[in-house]
Amino acid sequence: MRVCLISVEIFAWGKYGGFGRATRIIGRELVKRGVQVTAVTPRRAGQGAVEMLDGIRVLSFKPRDFLTASALFRQADADIYHSEEPSLGTYLAMRAMPDRKHIVTFRDPRDAQDWRTEFRLPSLNPAQVIANWLYEDNPLVQQAVRRAHARFAAAHMIIPKARAKYNLEADPEFLPTPVEIPLRIEKAPTPTVCFVSRWDKRKRPELFFELARAFPEVRFLAAGQSRNAEYDQYLRRAYGDLPNLELLGFIDQFRSNELSQLLGKSWILINTAAREGLPNAFIEACAHGCAILSAVDPDGFASRFGYQARDDDFAAGLRYLLENDRWRSLAEQGYQYVCETFSLDRAINRHLEVYEQLTGLPRPGQTPSNKE
Repeated sequence: MRVCLISVEIFAWGKYGGFGRATRIIGRELVKRGVQVTAVTPRRAGQGAVEMLDGIRVLSFKPRDFLTASALFRQADADIYHSEEPSLGTYLAMRAMPDRKHIVTFRDPRDAQDWRTEFRLPSLNPAQVIANWLYEDNPLVQQAVRRAHARFAAAHMIIPKARAKYNLEADPEFLPTPVEIPLRIEKAPTPTVCFVSRWDKRKRPELFFELARAFPEVRFLAAGQSRNAEYDQYLRRAYGDLPNLELLGFIDQFRSNELSQLLGKSWILINTAAREGLPNAFIEACAHGCAILSAVDPDGFASRFGYQARDDDFAAGLRYLLENDRWRSLAEQGYQYVCETFSLDRAINRHLEVYEQLTGLPRPGQTPSNKE
């Protein structure tokens, strides 16, 4: 079985977002199970035309070089082309390989209000937002989504949103994002909370840092950095001297277990973003026994497994979760849900089931006569 993953990034070469993290871990786990995996992405600084990453053959094209992109999809010669969030790449793959199966997973479909938020709080600058919008949200992408052989959503809350955005006749099916469940979790002995995200304006990290100023008795751990160097430096100057705040910088979870250790010791993951899909960090935090404190509440992760900070009242949420150790029972509920829904074997097996059903091909190690 040959799978081609299509994404705007793959959590390497300077671009570290949720789409890329999901693409890389799905590809890595498919490779471990004997699937031949290719990924096609726009090329980033320092990235070669052909790279190997965790067993995934990564093919890249220069931005706006769509003729090369089409050629790369033919070169991948996959049985199934799987877009991790629709983009122009989805359309180009369909046009290049019309006789193969094409599916999409919606991870963060953005409506008009979402794009306005992106413009108001850009990760880098407004030009970057315009470029993203043109590549990820144009009539050709709309057409490709409706022509796909199957459509899925990485969160339940995305299902009605994607159906409305793309004018679909039926609901996309839920397809979980895989996450590793640690064998052992050891929480810090004193109150410890963390922030795991890009320090971009849409993520509003200053709200986390101000919370550290208001709760000197709590240890605050902030992993990440901003794509905007000037904004990054401003945050470090403004908050770097807080004695209970540790600025850890960017942590590459594919190179070390430092992120797992961070989540393992933390009691609560705090997310201050203005908007989100279902962040990978929510799933990973619950897998490590953290409660969730967030203004956004995708699939009820905050309201069910922590506290939803309506009106951005994060201080009230933190006090509530710390009082009488309420975070513990809520975190345990989140842990159980993630284990039952997003664990590596469950999620990857579901991906393989989808691929088998669409292509009629058995997964590696199986023949049609011994398939389950």
